[in-house]
Amino acid sequence: MVPRSVPSLEVQEVRNGRGLVARRRFERGALVCMLRGRLVHADRLWGWWDRDPCRAANCIRFDAERYLDPYGEIGAFANHSCRPNTMLVVVRAAFEVRAIRVIRPGDEVTHDYSTCLGADDCWTMRCNCGETNCRGRVGRFDRLPVGVLRRYARLGAIPRGVLETASDDQ
Repeated sequence: MVPRSVPSLEVQEVRNGRGLVARRRFERGALVCMLRGRLVHADRLWGWWDRDPCRAANCIRFDAERYLDPYGEIGAFANHSCRPNTMLVVVRAAFEVRAIRVIRPGDEVTHDYSTCLGADDCWTMRCNCGETNCRGRVGRFDRLPVGVLRRYARLGAIPRGVLETASDDQ
């Protein structure tokens, strides 16, 4: 399915397949785009693993019980980096993609997948972002290095619904 286009972004070949590439400059804090899709309950998402594991893995944790399925939208091409240039902010039934540093034309637009993996998520991925600070594995937010976690907390880069998945006994 071909995603809806966004004038400021383009889907292009990048280091890890296809990804979102900036067509213009974004200053720190700027709205890069909206990540839209269908909100699905966690039970339904886990039911997809046998039929369509790639689609299930592409879903983004929205809150304690729901995930955003970006299928057919440009957000389906949002890639991970251990040194991301954007963060996701929950607004109504979507995510704002906000620049956390300057993004130049031609830069791949990335976010840290770990910021959208709750403390109860079991999904992990071997990382191939190529950054010098690459963690080697993408996993739940509560397993991030302390310095990274503090930085993301300062930025507000971990959605409240993801933070709420943490409990005192984990």
